[in-house]
Amino acid sequence: MDRTVTKKTVPVILVADDDKSHRLMLTTLLEEWGYSTLEASNGKEAVEIARKYPVDLVLMDMRMPELGGIEATKQIVELNPALPVVVVTAYSSIPTAVEAIKSGAFDYVTKPLDFDALKIILERALRHAKLQIENEELKKQLSRLNIQDMVGKSPAMQKLQETIALVAPTEATILITGESGTGKSLVARAIHANSNRRDGNLVEVNCAAIPENLIESELFGHEKGAFTGANKMRHGRFYQANGGTIFLDEIGELNLLMQTKLLKVLQDKEIQRVGSDMPIPVDVRVIAATNRDLEKMVSEGTFREDLYYRINVVRIHVPSLRERREDIPALAMYFLNKYAEKNRREIEGFTPGAMNLLTNHSWPGNVRELENTIERAVILCRGKFITEDDLGMHVTVPNNKVVVSNAYLKNATTLEEMEKAMILKTLEETGGNKSEAARRLGITRRTLKLKLKKYSEEQKDRTA
Repeated sequence: MDRTVTKKTVPVILVADDDKSHRLMLTTLLEEWGYSTLEASNGKEAVEIARKYPVDLVLMDMRMPELGGIEATKQIVELNPALPVVVVTAYSSIPTAVEAIKSGAFDYVTKPLDFDALKIILERALRHAKLQIENEELKKQLSRLNIQDMVGKSPAMQKLQETIALVAPTEATILITGESGTGKSLVARAIHANSNRRDGNLVEVNCAAIPENLIESELFGHEKGAFTGANKMRHGRFYQANGGTIFLDEIGELNLLMQTKLLKVLQDKEIQRVGSDMPIPVDVRVIAATNRDLEKMVSEGTFREDLYYRINVVRIHVPSLRERREDIPALAMYFLNKYAEKNRREIEGFTPGAMNLLTNHSWPGNVRELENTIERAVILCRGKFITEDDLGMHVTVPNNKVVVSNAYLKNATTLEEMEKAMILKTLEETGGNKSEAARRLGITRRTLKLKLKKYSEEQKDRTA
């Protein structure tokens, strides 16, 4: 090696070739393309350099003394599987290059070199390596998401976990949305546990559970004598969360006055106890959650638009259990083990019929409802396996299905007329919302529009 290693600011490519003139040509070309280079005159030297120095890619000639390109590639890939090796070979040695690919090389180029093709392969290899490194880092972050009850490997849950891993280390204010019972509080705990504030307090506040006349005192504290019953000074939840995170669950339940006061705290980063004029600086990350449509509330004037934008810096949607049915068996077993241990019951699992019942239920109460169902079944179970009778439930119709009453269909005598009646009734129930009606019917919005167009044309024909 005849080049010194400097602080790495651009990708470093190690050129391994026993032909000095060819090696010089390659390093000159690579540096013109903006890369840093290191050189090795044989395979053994290439392995040593890859072991000792920060290299981003290896351009490896196949035929070299001491250690050939294939064996050198194997050793480098063993040292660092994320380090891409591009092998250089003659046309007559393509089978050898294929062998190198099997040994772990990223790709190969043939002599005489096509420089345009070489440049594309190098860019692709470096991009691939960068993605691998980013994916490994993300996996490490995900492995730290050790939050109780966050169970599931469905695409929806994987996306949720990846989002948590990305936003947790930041200071961004988070708005968590989702139906009741989906586990929004678990997401908030996961974000805090994987943030730079993990050593501080996570203070959880259920805004819907606190009377309106006490919410200000609960959040910001009060001075002694501030109101009847205030017998001593009290620190509020924001003060308790100083240096950590506050989780404001069901934030949509706050009245407009409290929304105004909360907005001021978020803007000024200071609180005032009830009965005091002295501002107290606080360093708190805010995570809010709601199962309500805040955008609709803003348009109706029941939620402040400026507060909405202040808390909606990053939005995380928690999927309903209906959107991740493939997670139900794993969740069911998790809760079975949890409550069997808690109640000292020896239960091994579910009968096929019971599991079928669980996976086909619509779960309007989401994970919370599933957990309560399994806890009750564990207590009532008489054998080694939970049965359909132990569950004490019946399959409810999922939200994307529609039950139409006999009264509504009394004039329908054909399947086509029944279909029309179902569609029109669903539109009536959704207030004319075509997207929601299509979702409930289990058809696309386009199909619904075509059906409605057909009904309209039939009506015109009848009145013509």
